Amino acid sequence: MKIIQLTPGAGAMYCGNCLRDNAMVSSMRRQGHDAIMLPLYLPLTLDENDLSGDQPIFFSGINVYLEQVIPWMRHMPSWFHRMMTSRWLLKLAAGKAAATRPAQVGALTLSMLRGEEGNQARELDELVQFLESTGGADVICLSNAMLIGMARQLHQRLKIPVVCMLQGEDDFLDALPPAESREAWNLISDRCDAVARFVAPTRYFAGKMGERLQLQDSRIEIIPNGLDPAGFRATDFSSPKTIGFFARMCPEKGLDNIVRAFIRLRGDGKNQDLRLAIGGSCGPTDQIFVNELKKELNSASLLSDVSFHPNLSRAEKQEFLSRLHVFSVPANYSEAFGLYLLEAMASGVPVVQPEVCGFPEIVSPEQVGWTYSPNSPDALAEALQMALDQPDERIKRGRNGIKAIAHTYHIDAVSTQYLNLFQSL
Repeated sequence: MKIIQLTPGAGAMYCGNCLRDNAMVSSMRRQGHDAIMLPLYLPLTLDENDLSGDQPIFFSGINVYLEQVIPWMRHMPSWFHRMMTSRWLLKLAAGKAAATRPAQVGALTLSMLRGEEGNQARELDELVQFLESTGGADVICLSNAMLIGMARQLHQRLKIPVVCMLQGEDDFLDALPPAESREAWNLISDRCDAVARFVAPTRYFAGKMGERLQLQDSRIEIIPNGLDPAGFRATDFSSPKTIGFFARMCPEKGLDNIVRAFIRLRGDGKNQDLRLAIGGSCGPTDQIFVNELKKELNSASLLSDVSFHPNLSRAEKQEFLSRLHVFSVPANYSEAFGLYLLEAMASGVPVVQPEVCGFPEIVSPEQVGWTYSPNSPDALAEALQMALDQPDERIKRGRNGIKAIAHTYHIDAVSTQYLNLFQSL
């Protein structure tokens, strides 16, 4: 099959969806399929080989913005339009950009969801023309529902099925200003008829998005996210006893929760040798939040016992994970899955997660760690203490994680499920 994967780039920041899609395309190619990854908006930032290669970047972030705020730019000369799609210029723009805040991009979000009726219709037409000129495809896969504005034109003009992944869109949409949030949900719902099948990574998120978009259960497949375990190595628990966090360093991922849980654990007199290692993506706005947490740790005289490891390469991330004794990302928003859990599991590190969202579906069936409730620093500290007090059980659950990656979450097994779905359509 010829498969087109459309994936938005996140600029200078690592993006879980980008990592997932890149691994999927790699696996599908290994299985003999012509899988092509087309980046949208900005270049992809990955900790592995970028399989979008020299493909053009469609919906150039610069053009998309200019077409939104300056009406006559929607008719800009072709030479100027092409110049705004150059990778070097987009990389320069991405390096200077901060994280996108929903309150600032409501009108742009609505325009993109209107597709051929939006201010970026020219960008969509160019994408379809490119795909027509290169022989079309058997199926197109959208990385998330924020791209659904493209689905109608892609389906009607290319006459092929469109599949749409569901992965954490709800929090962004709900954070838009109220009137724009309602309209965005309505626009997505109105365009669902152009999508042949949706794919959610957990039953939790399938149910949530199915209800929000009024989709029948038969229209949503449940296929977990996957991981290529190459390069991950099992921890030997020989380093100083260390709790690990690896995700974007922001409030939504619960970084403040784990910092405060660590302060509580160190304050009870039982864990004087305990360390905390914090890794993951950290942009300019995230650094402000991190600096506040460092002040909190310094006030507790614990800053020297916490290490920060921002924006690591793949090899550095694998080394980071191999030194942990237990892992937690206590996210406090609607997390659809959590690719970081698979990375910890591939390293044989047991996980401690709040009993919310899709976490129990990953942690409990495979017995790869512990869940706790409620999602608070005190409850997290108690759960971490329980894990730290059971070294044999930590080793057992860490080994269960390695087995779960091999049998359930290996990227080749996951991509095969997608391929079977594509073939059926």
